[in-house]
Amino acid sequence: MGPRVPYARMATSAPPPVRQALVIHPGALGDLLQAVPALRALATVDGGLRVSLAAQPRLAALLAGTSVVDEALSFESLGLDNLFADAPVSATLADLLDRYHVVVSWFGARAAPYPERLRALVPRAVLAPPVPDADDATPVWRHLLAGLAALGPPLAEPRAIAPRGAWLAPLAVPREWRERGRAAVAALGAGPPLLVVHAGAGGDWKRWPPERFAEAIAGIVRGTDCALLLHEGPADHEATRALGARLDALGAAPNRASLVEPDLPLLAGVFAQASAYLGGDSGISHLATAAGTPAVILYPEATRARWAPWSSRAIALPADDDPTAAARAALQLCLRLRGRAA
Repeated sequence: MGPRVPYARMATSAPPPVRQALVIHPGALGDLLQAVPALRALATVDGGLRVSLAAQPRLAALLAGTSVVDEALSFESLGLDNLFADAPVSATLADLLDRYHVVVSWFGARAAPYPERLRALVPRAVLAPPVPDADDATPVWRHLLAGLAALGPPLAEPRAIAPRGAWLAPLAVPREWRERGRAAVAALGAGPPLLVVHAGAGGDWKRWPPERFAEAIAGIVRGTDCALLLHEGPADHEATRALGARLDALGAAPNRASLVEPDLPLLAGVFAQASAYLGGDSGISHLATAAGTPAVILYPEATRARWAPWSSRAIALPADDDPTAAARAALQLCLRLRGRAA
């Protein structure tokens, strides 16, 4: 046996560090859900970015839990108020921002000196208002997506603003959330098939009148055996009570169930079980559509074009429409999901 010849070890190099992006958006539920396509698109920039979202904690956790972003941060914990004054930037904030290859701030875009001070710390910073100007009819989700074009491919490509299917896919509701939703629906004795209705909205002027909701629901339950589940958030008691009274006056859905103030993971899990959704211009409606629930949403004409959801399973109707149109659309959704011709 000949002498042993030492073998040459193959040189190895450490994997390149993961590039990170920070997104700042302290808005409400509906505002943030309109950003889902843009957040997904951002993750594809520069061959792939790890996206952290600084928002209201429960909303950031919702998007991290559904795999839209990689990390949830509290907006308040960033200390961004330091960038609105002329005082020196704190070492803590400077070190935090130094981690990020890209920062997208849908906050403070027009509040000097914040934009200039942020760009001084992160050269690849994109600042834009969270909604288009008042005279711009661009849908909010498209506005947010278009604002990222300055970051380059793939967003700067001519076809990128007509988003790829992955950017518009329903939220990936985790199995644990789905199981919680399934258990909650079963405990309430509701469905399937299941129609979920949310009668509330952020302002009285955005709410569909309870009598129209009731007429639409009565039309649905007459045409299908869908069970009815009324969702009620913290500010929705009066709207839900009024709807219940109208349903009772019509003799419709006497065995309806109610889901009162669930947390967002549970509500997303319920929507994952639902056959159809009917609601007004609200963040809850945006969650239903983002979760992939076939939905009919009634909008005031002033907000419909701008705030219509990005989901292809949502039908945005004018709120001054005849309630039979909403009933017909929701009924068709129920029947389609059950594999029957409407």
